[in-house]
Amino acid sequence: MKEQKVFSGDTEMYYDFDAVIKRQGTGSLKYDAASLFGMPKNILPLWVADMDFETAPEITEALKSRTAHGIYGYSIPDVGYHDAVISWMKKEHSWEIKKDWIVRTPGVVFAIAAAVRAFTKPGDPVLIQPPVYYPFADMIRSSRRKVIGNPLVQDQNGRYGMDFEDFEYKIKKNKIRLFILCSPHNPVGRVWTESELKKVGEICLKNHVTVVSDEIHFDFVYTGHQHTVFVKTDKALEQCTVICTAPSKTFNLAGLQVSNIIIPDPGLRKKFSEAIHETGYDETNTLGLVACEAAYRYGRSWYRELMKYLEGNLEFLQNTLEKDFPEIGFTKPEGTYLCWLDFRRLGYSEKELEERMVNKAGLWLDRGSLFGREGKGFERVNIACPQSTLKKALEKMKKGLR
Repeated sequence: MKEQKVFSGDTEMYYDFDAVIKRQGTGSLKYDAASLFGMPKNILPLWVADMDFETAPEITEALKSRTAHGIYGYSIPDVGYHDAVISWMKKEHSWEIKKDWIVRTPGVVFAIAAAVRAFTKPGDPVLIQPPVYYPFADMIRSSRRKVIGNPLVQDQNGRYGMDFEDFEYKIKKNKIRLFILCSPHNPVGRVWTESELKKVGEICLKNHVTVVSDEIHFDFVYTGHQHTVFVKTDKALEQCTVICTAPSKTFNLAGLQVSNIIIPDPGLRKKFSEAIHETGYDETNTLGLVACEAAYRYGRSWYRELMKYLEGNLEFLQNTLEKDFPEIGFTKPEGTYLCWLDFRRLGYSEKELEERMVNKAGLWLDRGSLFGREGKGFERVNIACPQSTLKKALEKMKKGLR
């Protein structure tokens, strides 16, 4: 197996992203829940967005040190926690934030649900840009609000963009007061340019729209692209924006349930915090706090090597698709570790495609229609796994489609 040799302080570390780690029997949603979703027992899952890699060893050591104490009572974040979050934002995203701006939640989906309740009333419309991460629509509907779509559009090369004319039209027509932005975009993989985000900001400011910007994938940006935190395009946006961040995607910590929701405006922050309080949520996961601080303090070298490995997986996927599946549409993502494959030229119905993927290929992907009707005929694939697993998945796909 290949090993990435790196150094952490005075200690020589090896990060083996090629290692295949057995996850079955660990209560893994990705590997142990097949029967709950009506899937065959031994299906290969590349659906849910967590990684098949061990997290940074510094995080594991920090957790071991904390658990050795043996008491897991109510916990609050200390100065070290806040300093680590503030430092990561400044060093990795050139964004200076303040301690008071940070509101912790057990996850970004939880935060989005809280924001919908905080900034709208039952029956109000909320704008999203499908095909987009499906919990957006789920949280809007479960809160008894109305989903309004401003669909993304594809150019002749398959690259997605925003329809700004329709965006502003939908805002005015429906009297939109809340927009949920996905940046970088899941599942289409766009890393929005500064000019695109600036245009969104101008329209939202002009029409008094509050923005919830889900930036959980902001650390996953590939060579040649640059993530811009939404509020950095115009300081005035700090008055109407909630930025959702977390270490969970970057460091594979989703099960530890900690996210950092950053809200510069005190009025918005108060409304958001009140909506959280109404849920009964109070204390943050003790080990989540430990892991987050360790990740942002000591996980940089692991993260850098992870990105190199993912770039390799992306190249492998692209080369294999071009060689073995020229009929499958694929636009290389600019960010995230999720790839959006277009199967429409194969001519299968959604039911036929699902039958071939699940029962013939033995592959569990996320079908495109989950992300909105605009995703029909697509599949989302998670490439954050050892390359041998990705190779196996593509071999299975070839068998299922041929």
